[in-house]
Amino acid sequence: MSTSPTHSYEDKEKIPESPTVLDSEDISPDDAIVKRFGFLGPALAKLFASGVEARGVERVPEDQRDGRNMWNNLLMWWSVNTVLTTLPVGVLSQEIFFLTFPHALATILCFAAVGAVATSFIATLGPRTGLRTMIITRYSSGYFGCTIYSILNILTQLGFSVTAVILGGQTLASINPGTLPLTAGVVIVGIGSLIPCFIGYNMVHHYERYAWMVIFIVMLFLLGLGGHAGFDINAQKQFEDTGKALSSDILSFGGIVFGSVAGWAPVAADYNCRLPADTPPVKIFTLTFFGLFIPITFCEIVGALLMTITNEAYTDAFANGGTGGLLGQVLSPWKGGGKFILFLLAFSVIANNVPNTYSAALSVQALGRPFAKIPRFFWTLIIFIAYTVAGVAGREHFSEILSNFLAILSYWTAFFIVIVAEEHFLFRRPGGPLGGYNLDDWDKRSRLPLGIAGVLAGCFGVVGAVVGMAEVWYIGPLGVKAGAAFGADLGFELAAAFAGVTYPVFRWLEIRYTGR
Repeated sequence: MSTSPTHSYEDKEKIPESPTVLDSEDISPDDAIVKRFGFLGPALAKLFASGVEARGVERVPEDQRDGRNMWNNLLMWWSVNTVLTTLPVGVLSQEIFFLTFPHALATILCFAAVGAVATSFIATLGPRTGLRTMIITRYSSGYFGCTIYSILNILTQLGFSVTAVILGGQTLASINPGTLPLTAGVVIVGIGSLIPCFIGYNMVHHYERYAWMVIFIVMLFLLGLGGHAGFDINAQKQFEDTGKALSSDILSFGGIVFGSVAGWAPVAADYNCRLPADTPPVKIFTLTFFGLFIPITFCEIVGALLMTITNEAYTDAFANGGTGGLLGQVLSPWKGGGKFILFLLAFSVIANNVPNTYSAALSVQALGRPFAKIPRFFWTLIIFIAYTVAGVAGREHFSEILSNFLAILSYWTAFFIVIVAEEHFLFRRPGGPLGGYNLDDWDKRSRLPLGIAGVLAGCFGVVGAVVGMAEVWYIGPLGVKAGAAFGADLGFELAAAFAGVTYPVFRWLEIRYTGR
């Protein structure tokens, strides 16, 4: 069956946006929204004139892109991950898995590299298509599959946001114990995260361009003060498992590390879809990879190192106040100066939380046309309220939320990445069955794939995750066989494998019988 004409991502001509979301092909997003909301139009026009971004999930045409912000791609990810929120992942290596520092270090480096490669590939699709990440999934999983992925991504970004505001609130509360309630700290951090992402794309990039600088220096302070207190890289040796149990711990912790990096894959294209279509993919891949890998591994290693301090005052501080309490103790020799650094660390989570909030709002719009017609900034407010309320409710259970959330996150992102990659390299490659992306059909349900292949492969990915996972509340049959008493978490590896094997078969059949 013949396929419909396509526009590949190499096309230089202006490709019109779909009139199914905008009221006209020739009207700008802000004008379309002003027109759509009648008597509220003048107020919205003033809001957009002040700098608030009007564009949502609509495709960015080639003549509206700007190549000047390419290096922001590196600096943005550097800022997003050089934050307080990344430290607790390294802490988990010893808090939950009892790994010695050498084993934690090797696990962090290896699994972070895998996650960074996957996320960097997704980032290259932004300039090529001019589309947000969730909309790109329509080309492999159709409109229905995009809705499923968008729901998963909304939950993912909410989960990241909850952990961020809880940790930031904990740290604020630990500056002067007893003076600021943890609830208030959570709310303060949440409000601080709202402002840049409410304004939009340009403000997000502007903020993230500089946010990393101070916190990177703070991380060096933590290393120095921690070293003064005394690192013992074999501190967990007597508690560390051996043999099969040790491999279980490494695999399970590795899944969490992978999730902490690959968790950015579902939003990676959102922040470079305004770069020119001819931007070299290798350059985007390289900048994204190092923008993720270096700060994430550095901060997670710092977190793991701080857990090797055996001084009783430090271990008690962690037992009573979690990561925030430990950091307070590490900085205590500097007295007032240390409290000021804690203040900076607490608000560093804003850099991490901004893309969560911004992309979650875009994912709400990707649920369908009725959602896309409501301005992005409105959904930003709703997302802010949701994660702030959840953060207040779960403020006493940070470690449990973080470990379980990041492990489960790695499962769906693994098969999502594999499906998008196979669609790109097998079916959308030049000279392939489809020969490119129908970029002008991004919101035309009748021209997009039915999504049967993507949804079925995703279901197989879920099966792979279920049989391979090892959580406190459930251990899959293969997870049991791979590990010791508590199993080994092979969830993300099997999720990727099951989806990777089944998707090409299902997709070939879908193209064979539908032509799209």
